[in-house]
Amino acid sequence: MKFSVDKHDKYVTLKLKESKFTNDNAPGLKSELYLLNAEGFNNIIVDLSQVKECNDAQDLSCLLVGDRLCKSAGGLFIVTGINDELASIIELSNIFQSVTFVNTLAEATDFIFMDELEKEFRGAK
Repeated sequence: MKFSVDKHDKYVTLKLKESKFTNDNAPGLKSELYLLNAEGFNNIIVDLSQVKECNDAQDLSCLLVGDRLCKSAGGLFIVTGINDELASIIELSNIFQSVTFVNTLAEATDFIFMDELEKEFRGAK
């Protein structure tokens, strides 16, 4: 599975560099999400902008793992870069009811920084 990881102070971006999201590469993404969470990253952005095809909604279930890990650590799990084909599979699977999806990477980072500011104002951190 090909991907890049870009670590920042408040979040990490994991960019999948595959044209297809399949049951061959979904376990690798799931493992990386566990590793990043174990390293202390509670805000994770997954960029799927290079993914053009996904034939089975079951393959997307690893995104639910990332969402659960981040929420249990008090953070956010955000997916960005969804094309029309992925959007239809996501809609059919109802995964959008749990996972946060935004259009761009910039929106995802803004979302995380706004959440962190809100936590600071409320005294959560």
